[in-house]
Amino acid sequence: MNIPSENVTQTISWLEAGKTKSSVWHSENDTPAPKRVQTADDTMSADAAYKLCCEGTALLWRGDFQNAKQLLQALTRRIDRPGKKPKKAPSNMTEAFHFYRQAQSQKARILGMLLIEVSVGYHINLRRAPDVKAACEHAYGKSTQSFVVSLREILGLIGAYEWSKNGVEISVIHNKIYPSYGVFSPIRGEYLNLVDAAPLPIPCNLAFDIGTGTGVLATILANRGVKQIIATDNSQRALDCAQKNISRLEMKNAVTVLNADLFPSEAYGKADLIVCNPPWLPARPSSVLESAIYDENSKMLKGFLNGLKIHLSDLGEGWLILSDFAEHLGLRTHDELLSWINEAGLAIIEKIDTKATHSKTLDASDPLHVARKAEVTSLWRLVKQ
Repeated sequence: MNIPSENVTQTISWLEAGKTKSSVWHSENDTPAPKRVQTADDTMSADAAYKLCCEGTALLWRGDFQNAKQLLQALTRRIDRPGKKPKKAPSNMTEAFHFYRQAQSQKARILGMLLIEVSVGYHINLRRAPDVKAACEHAYGKSTQSFVVSLREILGLIGAYEWSKNGVEISVIHNKIYPSYGVFSPIRGEYLNLVDAAPLPIPCNLAFDIGTGTGVLATILANRGVKQIIATDNSQRALDCAQKNISRLEMKNAVTVLNADLFPSEAYGKADLIVCNPPWLPARPSSVLESAIYDENSKMLKGFLNGLKIHLSDLGEGWLILSDFAEHLGLRTHDELLSWINEAGLAIIEKIDTKATHSKTLDASDPLHVARKAEVTSLWRLVKQ
């Protein structure tokens, strides 16, 4: 089982039937093993469970699986209940963002306190428990030992497995992309449309897709007729996911998936087009799974910009696909981005904009609604100065 190395030795212990028991603890988010654990079943009320979880006591479920799901929903309602007033109203969008992240972290901590035990072979020995073997193997690999995990994580990977089976329809390639667990799903179509519509540089024989993820941008470029594309990533899950999508779409002759930190080596030559859709928010990810959303200190964004000049052909272009959400949150200014582009020895030949269309732009109850509603996603066409 693909348990992160730092978590291999983590165990949890609890008292059951007068005996102390223990098990390996597993968390894809690298959440530390809970220090206090007690068993719980269908007789425990939602209020009692909520009180214990808030106090830091994890509940190892011994009742009906479907009742555990209902309890998780009840805990969620108690966390999100209307009328709960924040201790302090945010004075600006930056403060609202930090309050939002704190609230989300606290919510995840409480909901992560409801645990289940998974035996070797990925079997859950609870009444009405689903068969999770295929979903667990998709996320974790082959089973080698029993472990305890949060119910929320198990439900999350079941959902991810459904995405991986059903796929995401990508209209610009008239086909589907199949995301894997832990790989960012290309469900926001506006940035895909930008990559499909922007004019290709002439010539455009070789392209690099930096941080390919599912491989979706590489497939769009291949669909547009780019003959050779090198798609890079440094996440093994992303590399495996991209390779599977490229193979399904029969694009292996056009797209090569490569393990690299940003750019491929000089042996691959200079590209006529280099595209990158880095994480949009310059904040520290709280887990491995958040690294597709948060780019601490804009490390990937700056790395892409600073590496473009030496990896581009003389007439080549770099396409930076980036939302201005961070600017509306006060996490980065427009002038900062312009200065990074200029300091990297690059010039802007065009900026193509599109409004964000995802569902959160319509949710007025979202504490970040003002920023989400104003969000614009852009494709920056960059060349050497």
